[in-house]
Amino acid sequence: MFLTLQQIKKSFGQGESKVDVLKGIDLEMEQGEFCVLLGPSGSGKSTLLNIIGGIDQADEGEIVIHGEQMADMKEKRLTIYRRKHLGYIFQMYNLIPNLTVRENIEVGAYLSDKPLDVDELLHTLGLYEHRNKLPNQLSGGQQQRTAIGRAIVKNPDILLCDEPTGALDYKTSKEILKLIETVNEKYGNTIIMVTHNDAIKDMATRVVRLKDGMIRSNVINEKRVHAENLEW
Repeated sequence: MFLTLQQIKKSFGQGESKVDVLKGIDLEMEQGEFCVLLGPSGSGKSTLLNIIGGIDQADEGEIVIHGEQMADMKEKRLTIYRRKHLGYIFQMYNLIPNLTVRENIEVGAYLSDKPLDVDELLHTLGLYEHRNKLPNQLSGGQQQRTAIGRAIVKNPDILLCDEPTGALDYKTSKEILKLIETVNEKYGNTIIMVTHNDAIKDMATRVVRLKDGMIRSNVINEKRVHAENLEW
């Protein structure tokens, strides 16, 4: 198994103000899966994503990726692991304003021992003709494409997406979802996406629903819908 989570628990606060956010999460995933995490606000989706990504630490439980336990990694080793094996796509693009599209993507390439070809990726992203523009010369969709490029150029084992279409309009959201779908199919990266948009589940291979810090359902999607055919 590529990714295994066992009894992941996480709480915030102390005493009477303590809130149990994750209450024993068990989850397994094969390499190359496209997993969507669904649930209402406060269900623990983003917390779980951050723990998988090594941004936050679980209070209890263990995570095993490629046979390696994250709990056994010291801070320096964990930083190297995040840098080389994980890609992050957030709702906020966090691009470097004084670097061009190409240069923003190259920042990700420098962090990897096995980066993808930048020119090929620019074509895949539909950004080649915009490669010399600065972020303030781009649309929101083009900025998100650049952010995706920066994450995926590292050729990460896992691509973590936290509401990547949350700030985008309907048309641009579908374009970004189509791009993430293409990335999954072309490069074989495991994708874990947090979203409030229930329709997005139809394009995933695995749909995990969380509520009150627990997994309520975990199903394999037998009838996937291509991103371009999603409706909401």
